[in-house]
Amino acid sequence: MNLAYILLMMPQGEGSEGGNWSSMLMLLALVVVFWLFFIRPQSKKSREARNFRTNLKKGDRIITIGGVHGKIIEVNDNTVVIETEGQGKLKMEKSAIGSEYDPEKVARGK
Repeated sequence: MNLAYILLMMPQGEGSEGGNWSSMLMLLALVVVFWLFFIRPQSKKSREARNFRTNLKKGDRIITIGGVHGKIIEVNDNTVVIETEGQGKLKMEKSAIGSEYDPEKVARGK
């Protein structure tokens, strides 16, 4: 359903003025709740991920979104080179980095 359809289907007439306002308030409340619980947290998470990727530096231990663990040995504008176990080197996009490697979280199983 789109907003125009909802607004067109609102009851019209002389005695339904209170109904119009209550329907509009319910619609507005629904939009506010949707924004608070879905849009705002997602944009915050996106902003934190972007900041994490821009602040990467040589020596950071990371986990890629594919699950590869590695240590950053070179940082460029859009790419990084990581060293994996066995001294293998992988060049990848910064957007493919999922999180920082935290041995304490791994030991706890989180």
